[in-house]
Amino acid sequence: MTSPPRDPAAAPPQRRSGSVRRTSTLLMTWPDGLGAGLRLDGRCRDLLTPADVQATTVVAAADLRVQAGAERNIISIASDPPHAALGRLVGRRGGGGLRAAIAEELPDQVARGTPLHLLLDDLAGSTLIAGFALVRWADHIPGFAERLRTGRGRSMEGTCAGFAPGANSLTPDGMPARVGENVVRVPPLAAADDPDGWHELGDHPRMAMRRARRIDVWADEGELGIDAMFRDSCWDPDGSELAVHEYQLLATADRGTGTLTSVTARPRVLPYAECPAAGPNAAWLIGMPLRGLRSEVLRRIRGTDCCTHLNDALRSLAEVPVLAAALP
Repeated sequence: MTSPPRDPAAAPPQRRSGSVRRTSTLLMTWPDGLGAGLRLDGRCRDLLTPADVQATTVVAAADLRVQAGAERNIISIASDPPHAALGRLVGRRGGGGLRAAIAEELPDQVARGTPLHLLLDDLAGSTLIAGFALVRWADHIPGFAERLRTGRGRSMEGTCAGFAPGANSLTPDGMPARVGENVVRVPPLAAADDPDGWHELGDHPRMAMRRARRIDVWADEGELGIDAMFRDSCWDPDGSELAVHEYQLLATADRGTGTLTSVTARPRVLPYAECPAAGPNAAWLIGMPLRGLRSEVLRRIRGTDCCTHLNDALRSLAEVPVLAAALP
């Protein structure tokens, strides 16, 4: 591929009768100004669509509210329904270590694959990518454009397929080149003719970023069908919503064993032309139990074989058996 992918999904697929759909969003904002840290508002819902597609049932749902500091550290955290152990995450910093802390402090949520666990797991990635929205607003934030010009980042060479040694995405000293150029205007997440297809998305301030997921699961005799999407987007000063990362996953699994039997990763929007090289490596997971994917993806697809956004999309398939348990 000579140019990065620019093919965002136009609309979610129609919900199938006899299917379950998990949707989640994490909205990243700075309501008290940039110096006051980052606020994250999460929502996740599992919706069962029976044979009568009008008689939907909410199987599970959760909201999450987090205030994070400048170092991605959790200052406050609460959920609805509430969970007493959340307070023990205060002081933890967004990153790989946060996921280990979640497993230690909320093992019940991890084991049950709940909506709350999905939102918590996404805190690590969301606190990292939130700053992309600030780059798009740099000319509207006093002093921020100058900080971008004079600031010194770190070498990204070798961290993923997009930054493989020698890639056009890198400057000679290993820094990312052309940051933020390949963004694509995207339509609303929810389809106008299916208002129940997504949970309530709510309003957002003008400067905001959002991580969104959709996972559809249905049964076809002894097989599970899976259609999932993952999108990171932000809003430009002109009000346009722009995707910077988007993947679609089409997969099947054995319903009895919960084992992945096929998977195709379709890169829809990514920053660099080299990024999609990781897509075919999703097939390395075929034959793995779905419930083990949160750890196996990170173990098997690493370094320049991986795309961190593809890995995030694949890891969320670990809860497909949980969703499938709600099917007739």
